[in-house]
Amino acid sequence: MADNQQLTAEQVQAMLTRGPYHQWLGLRVLEVGEDSIEIAATWREEWVVNPERRYTHGGILAALIDLTADWALVSKTGRGVPTIDLRVDYHRAAMPGDLIARGKVVKFGSAISVAEAHIYDQSGALLASGRGVYSTAPAPAPKA
Repeated sequence: MADNQQLTAEQVQAMLTRGPYHQWLGLRVLEVGEDSIEIAATWREEWVVNPERRYTHGGILAALIDLTADWALVSKTGRGVPTIDLRVDYHRAAMPGDLIARGKVVKFGSAISVAEAHIYDQSGALLASGRGVYSTAPAPAPKA
């Protein structure tokens, strides 16, 4: 951001939840740091992939990794940014319950940046982790 003014969690919440998918995930921005973010996701029954074992679909965890790493860059960009590449590692099954996602900037560049995220359950157990590469080139000017 040009003026180096730190965005508040409330400001980032308003930007993040403009998207219907983010609303559906029940995202709550808990904290925004200079190079980090913490987000809670409200568990939904629709996340269950296996009705007998009741664990959450890996795609939900991957989405949380992507959006959390992406939005960790918000203190530098003032906005969400496009994903170029994403890697996710799954560490254990995510059982029903709200999730906590923590993201941080690894390297900020003028055109391409790297950020990572970790997803935890309510007991603090690590469920998934990942790293993304994002396009942080200046946003195109709005069309007149």
